[in-house]
This record gives sequence, C-alpha cells and structure tokens, in this order.
Amino acid sequence: MYNLQQNFIERVSICIFTGAKVMILNRKFLKFEIDLDFVLIAVTTSLKDYRICYLINKFLNFNFVKIPDLKVDIYPGAGPVLFSRYHYNWETTETDFYFIANKGSEGYLIPEIRKADYFFLIKNYIDENDLDSLISSLNKIPEIVAVVKIDPKKIKSRENLLF
Repeated sequence: MYNLQQNFIERVSICIFTGAKVMILNRKFLKFEIDLDFVLIAVTTSLKDYRICYLINKFLNFNFVKIPDLKVDIYPGAGPVLFSRYHYNWETTETDFYFIANKGSEGYLIPEIRKADYFFLIKNYIDENDLDSLISSLNKIPEIVAVVKIDPKKIKSRENLLF
C-alpha cells in the first residue's frame, strides 16, 4: 500500500513538473454563427407608424395589427429600449410580416442605418416574385420616400432583429 501511494505521488509530481514544459498545439475554437432566416426591407417615410401601417393595409390588402413593443437591451446596465411593432400573417404560406420602428424610446434599433425610419421584416418563406411585387407596391405609396432590401448579414447590430 505504501509503495502504491509513493508511486502515485511520484507520477503526479512528474506530471506537474513535465506539464510546465508541454505545449498544447491542438486548440479547437467554437464558431457561433447566427442563422438569419428573414428578409429585411428598410422603409423611409415621415409618417407615424400607425399612419403608414394604415396605408400599407389599404394599398397592399394587408392587415397589420399593433402588437407589444419590441424590447431590446442596447445599452449594458440600462433598461430595454422600446420599438413600435406591427404584425401580419399570410396564412396560405405561413409567412410572418413585421413592421418595426427604427427609432425607439432611447435610440435606434439599427444605428448604422439611421436614415431608415422603419423595417419590414419577413420571416418564413416568401417567393422572390412576391418579394419584388411587395417592394414595387410599397414604392408606389406616395408617402413612402424609399424602400430598399437590406442584407441582414452585413449589419453589425443584426442581433437586435432576433425576436
């Protein structure tokens, strides 16, 4: 028993001693990539959110309904910033449409795109032809200045759009 204990202590001391000289060459890094499975459209207009949603509902036969504001923790240690949000669903294709204000109670949802007043966020599947038709129809509303499709992968603060 004594010999076994002494042998274990010698091995541990050898491992500790040689462990200082051992270099770890194999390191593995976990790469985390956010899955951005939505289409993002920036909308510029001077109208209030309820007014522009009314016009979209009228011109595009949508039925946007106000839902609870989007709460985003933009500033560490501070309370969440609130952004106005509306929702509509195409039941046939199960496509969800969200109309979200870019300017909130204390800042911007996407600060690098300050010129956009609102974002049209489309979750689930939308056909390219339907998307082109939607953008074209939005551009025909006289009160809307510009409608531009944005690649969410190129936005630094894209995690603010995950809800």
